[in-house]
Amino acid sequence: MHFFVVKKRVLYLLGIIIFAAMIGTLWISFKPDAAPAIGGQNEKIREIHMVTGEFKSATADGKEIEAYRWDPGTIFLEKDEKVHLKILGVNGTEHPFIIEGTDIKGLVKKGEETVIPLQFNKEGTYRLICLTHPTAENSGPMIAYIVVD
Repeated sequence: MHFFVVKKRVLYLLGIIIFAAMIGTLWISFKPDAAPAIGGQNEKIREIHMVTGEFKSATADGKEIEAYRWDPGTIFLEKDEKVHLKILGVNGTEHPFIIEGTDIKGLVKKGEETVIPLQFNKEGTYRLICLTHPTAENSGPMIAYIVVD
């Protein structure tokens, strides 16, 4: 008789464990995502990394030539997407810049990272232009393209 009492208790305990596991699984499956009480929903902000680069060479007559670039030279964003463009200054002392068609301007310094929050509400191609190197005569053009779809 004692064997059946122990067996019954084990089955009862096993049933409670299975029931608790089922309730826990259902709770995890159906619970809403947590949201902060203040400040709205969590927003994902994509990070895009860029660097300043330099090419140097010499012509046949020994004249040194150089060109500065943003790398990558083209980035793609979705309309209304929130992005942090993080530019690391690698070559060149500093690069003052504008983003054509916007009020965005700033400065990238060698050895520092400049973070530019971006969000375009209009599709198009925007040029990131270094004001120190805008043309070939100024070791450029140092222009990157921001394509917004």
